[in-house]
Amino acid sequence: INMAMAGIVRHVSSLLSNKSSIIAGCIKRPLNIRLLHTSFSLFSSDDVSPRGPAYTTSMSGACIPANPEKLCPIYRILDNNGKILNTSEDPKLSNDLLLNLYENMVTLQIMDQYLYRAQRMGAISFYMTNFGEEGTHFGSAAALDPNDVVYAQYREAGVLMWRGFSLDDIMNQCFSNMLEGGKGRQMPVHYGSKALNFHYISSPLATQMPQAPGYAFGLKQSGSKNCVICYFGDGAAQEGDAHASMNFAATLGCPVIFMCRNNGYAISTPIEDQYAGDGIVRRGLGYGMEAIRVDGNDILAMYNATTYARKVCVEEHRPVLIEAMTYRLGSHSTSDDQEQYQDMEQVEYWRRNLYPATRLKLYLIEKEIWDEEKEEELAKRVDREIKASFQKARKVKKSPIDEMFNDVYDVPSKRLLQQQQELWNHLDKYGQHYPIDNYAPSKK
Repeated sequence: INMAMAGIVRHVSSLLSNKSSIIAGCIKRPLNIRLLHTSFSLFSSDDVSPRGPAYTTSMSGACIPANPEKLCPIYRILDNNGKILNTSEDPKLSNDLLLNLYENMVTLQIMDQYLYRAQRMGAISFYMTNFGEEGTHFGSAAALDPNDVVYAQYREAGVLMWRGFSLDDIMNQCFSNMLEGGKGRQMPVHYGSKALNFHYISSPLATQMPQAPGYAFGLKQSGSKNCVICYFGDGAAQEGDAHASMNFAATLGCPVIFMCRNNGYAISTPIEDQYAGDGIVRRGLGYGMEAIRVDGNDILAMYNATTYARKVCVEEHRPVLIEAMTYRLGSHSTSDDQEQYQDMEQVEYWRRNLYPATRLKLYLIEKEIWDEEKEEELAKRVDREIKASFQKARKVKKSPIDEMFNDVYDVPSKRLLQQQQELWNHLDKYGQHYPIDNYAPSKK
């Protein structure tokens, strides 16, 4: 027994000194010491507590500073001019893949402009642009397997596009017409697709976060070689659900990537009014999970970070937290005005110097696989495709009115049927005051 105890002490001591860093010091592997997580141990010594950690007689040695002297660095590969900073970090993606990424980014930009204007015209009720954050979408999406499961917040349209969600799918959803997968019952931009392993978006903040580790735990139990990725913003990171989800994921060893898009604002609340510490990345250490801070506007860095995180999830059944440092160039949504709370000179600086699509474009030009003539041709083609899809979707009727009562219960309840009849009675009497002709016929 004494020999076993001595061996355990030596094992704990060696683990305490094991600190490895990956990707230029940006990813820190926390100590994977199950012994330290137990409430009591059968051994102790003058140097090691029964709880695991070593004793110290120095109070300063036992204190963790509230504000570390050195902020966690931001991992990047491309500089602001699209040049590789460290060739050993270049993922060496194929030209076809790089061009596909860029074309999708341009498509999302132009689509955002169309749908933003459509809301201002009254054609759709709501919209959220993705301006400035496209790198977080496509860089991460390209590193995933199609069978990996996505839980998104509401500003990740590019992830779904990369998986095959077409322009028609997007337009039908935003126009809430009868061809939309959710039968037009969701708000615009609340996308989803069972076929593409992308769970439907929910408006309440952070509700997707505790669901993600639950699904990931199921994948682990089934022996699957896939993982879950959960997107959320810096604002959602302040919700209680964020704490619960990360704690569960780390404790249960769930293969889930927590992807935080830190764009500087939670609607109109700047990050300095959200938290006092060094962002979101440092929280990983408290939960016992690896964490990476990455330049969210560098699509290659996003690709590398997500590739690494996925490897950890799938091969080691451990969660990883990624903090993607980006910047929201547009308003939070069509329901607010960014000029009331953002410094527009700062917005212009990010747009001019750090825009993710521009940096990728410069990289493609450097590789001699892109030029301004191709840029003009792409913009014209994408504009035509979006315009055609837009016009087609706006002409499609909305789902039958009685669809609002379907899919709530397997067998409609008496109260629900009563509410449905009350609606029919109301429309029989006042139907001329409603745009009923915009809806497909009900089965009534």
